[in-house]
Amino acid sequence: MLVDADVVRRVHWSEPLAASHLAVTLASLPIRPFVDIVCVGTDRSTGDSLGPFIGSVLLRQKDKGFIPPSVSVYGTIHEPVHALNLAETIEKIQRQNRQSTVIAIDACLGRVKSIGYISIKRGPLQPGTGVNKQLPAVGDYHIIGVVNASGFLEHAVLQNTRLSLVLRMAEVIAEALTLCFGNHSSQAEVALGSLSMF
Repeated sequence: MLVDADVVRRVHWSEPLAASHLAVTLASLPIRPFVDIVCVGTDRSTGDSLGPFIGSVLLRQKDKGFIPPSVSVYGTIHEPVHALNLAETIEKIQRQNRQSTVIAIDACLGRVKSIGYISIKRGPLQPGTGVNKQLPAVGDYHIIGVVNASGFLEHAVLQNTRLSLVLRMAEVIAEALTLCFGNHSSQAEVALGSLSMF
């Protein structure tokens, strides 16, 4: 089994306490006063929509007051952060010139036995590598979810990824981020299932 030294935590979305394990791991990281969450992906590809779905859930949680103003979210289903505007998004964050920790989120392809696993990793995300694109690196940390198998016709594989899997993984990651960075008064509502995708 290959060991990735940058992995801080790795869990399968179906584990009963997956979101809690991820939240505890995130809470153990040295986070600055402000947090910028960059959800990379596009609504034009099922497999690549993981990030935008997470961003949409987080933005709704923020609008309801469950996530504080110190947390900024970039990339939703309606306004995705993708290959064409990623550099612009990074520049926008840098122009704010504030003490922030950037957490990037993206879907990825991997080995068949890794499908469904979510990893928190140190260092920046290198988006587009699974489909042979060279895009700007982003993030002090990044979260990736393996949505399908790599190795052949990656674009087609992403297009034919099950939306059910993507939504379930998105719910777990969004819940973990809300548990970690959300206002404490919202914890009960999070536990009661306020993180609906729809």
